[in-house]
Amino acid sequence: MARMHSRRKGKAGSKKPTVKKAPVWLRYSPKETEMLIVKLAKEGKSPSQIGMALRDAYGLPDVSLVLKKKITKILEEKDLALEIPEDLRALIKKVVAIKKHLETNNPDKTAKRGLILTESKIKRLVKYYKKTGKLTSEWKYDPKNAALFLE
Repeated sequence: MARMHSRRKGKAGSKKPTVKKAPVWLRYSPKETEMLIVKLAKEGKSPSQIGMALRDAYGLPDVSLVLKKKITKILEEKDLALEIPEDLRALIKKVVAIKKHLETNNPDKTAKRGLILTESKIKRLVKYYKKTGKLTSEWKYDPKNAALFLE
């Protein structure tokens, strides 16, 4: 897949196995897996951190094969979902870091361009999430108060 703001191609990534059923060697039942997800969410982990913890510490390669649902769906059912989606939160965090950098390094033109590109990605994502209903139609991204969204 191509990069969004350049003319280069993207990096090659790992591919998931083509088999769409749960491995026979799994030790955890669907109920136990769901309890682990809820426990990790209550510890304050994001959905991707939960997935990595389940993979690395508990040996669950893919939650959706076991439960037939994604981690975010399970968190929404248990009312533990984040109010701002994870990818949007990461972009806002990046904007805050770039602004902090620009306070001390004002002539850095590359960072200024990065800030513009990142904010345009945020606006595009907000538009998508409003259309799909993950964000309310009143939700508004304010670049001046970006750090408040992370609290």
